[in-house]
Amino acid sequence: MKKIIITFALILASVLTYACTGGTQQKGQTEGKEAPAEGSVIVMNKDMFIKNVFDYEKSKEWKYKGDKPAIIDLYADWCGPCRMTAPIMKELAKEYAGKIVIYKVNVDKEKELAALFNATSIPLFVFIPMNGEPQLFRGAADKATYKKAIDEFLLKSE
Repeated sequence: MKKIIITFALILASVLTYACTGGTQQKGQTEGKEAPAEGSVIVMNKDMFIKNVFDYEKSKEWKYKGDKPAIIDLYADWCGPCRMTAPIMKELAKEYAGKIVIYKVNVDKEKELAALFNATSIPLFVFIPMNGEPQLFRGAADKATYKKAIDEFLLKSE
């Protein structure tokens, strides 16, 4: 039953996103462009997610495609706590350059990705280890909390 609801939500979100954007690509995202330099937060859209993270259109079983652990920051421009965590994510992207990748997804522009992670409240952070299931972290926190999650969950160090 849960899979049916998730599938329905994804289809509905996809149709609404396409209808609301007229099928246009997210501003600033062009196909064939290389990702920003290591150590920066990468703005991600659906196509990039399917290519670099997980192709949920082909498989329902989680299989991470990346070569480094990742964090996905689901946010909105109007969200105060999201704006407070954005600089922290930029700092962490620099500090952990070459070790992890940090993406950000605007839930207003990428409704299908927001639905995929059931982003009913934001900010929502998806911590993706190399092996195993991603873990969700809801709400804003301080830098030390994110560092602890990166070190203990994503990088498995103490």
